[in-house]
Amino acid sequence: MENIKREISFIHRLNHPHIVKLFEVLATKTKIYFVKEFVKGGELFAKVVIGRFGEDLSLKYFQQLISALSYCHSRGVYHRNLKPENLLLYENGDLKVSDFELCAVTEQIHPDGLLHTLCGTPAYVAPKILAKKGYEGAKIDVWSFGVILFVLTAGYLQFNDPNLMSMYRKIYKVEFWCSKWMSSDLKQFLSRLLDTNPTSRITIDEIRCDPWFKKGFKEIK
Repeated sequence: MENIKREISFIHRLNHPHIVKLFEVLATKTKIYFVKEFVKGGELFAKVVIGRFGEDLSLKYFQQLISALSYCHSRGVYHRNLKPENLLLYENGDLKVSDFELCAVTEQIHPDGLLHTLCGTPAYVAPKILAKKGYEGAKIDVWSFGVILFVLTAGYLQFNDPNLMSMYRKIYKVEFWCSKWMSSDLKQFLSRLLDTNPTSRITIDEIRCDPWFKKGFKEIK
C-alpha cells in the first residue's frame, strides 16, 4: 500500500497537455478508484485497427507521445506499459497518455541502478524485461515507442504471434520486416528505437535530433 501511495503522489503531480490528468484517488477497504480527466475521442487503438496511418499523422501522434514521456522521465516517472490502448485522443485530435498504474518512479530503482519488476503487455515489452536481469525505465519506454510507431505506420503488430513463446523469440531477435510504403528515414528511425541492446538504443534526447522526428516538431513549453 505504501508503494501505491508513493506512486500516486508522483502521478498526481504530472501536469502536461499530452498526459491525462489525475484529479483524485478514492479508496475503500478493498478497492482504489482513480478520478481522471475525461477524454472523449477514445483510444488510439480503435483508430489504427480500422487502417494504418500515413507518416504525417503518425509523426504528429509520435511527437506528442515523446513530448509527454520526456516530461515524465525528467521527473523520474517511467510508464512501462505504453501501447495504443493507453493512448487516448482528445476531441481536437491531440493525443493524451493514460494508465500510469504500472509506472515506476526513481525511488523504486534498486542499488544496481535498475528496475526489476516484470510488467507490461507481451507484444510491447523489451527484451531486457524478458531476460529478467533488470532494466532502465527510460530504455524500456523507448522500446515501446518503436513498437507503437510501427503499429501506427504499418497497421499491425510486428511481433504478434498466437504462441507467447514464439512471440518472445521474435522480440529477442527483432524479427520483423518494414513495409514497402515506409520511407527510408522512418525505417532507419525504427531500427534505432528497436535496438535489442539498451546501451546503444536511441535515447529521448537523440530521438529529438532524428531527421524523421524533427519534421515540423514544436516543443511544448
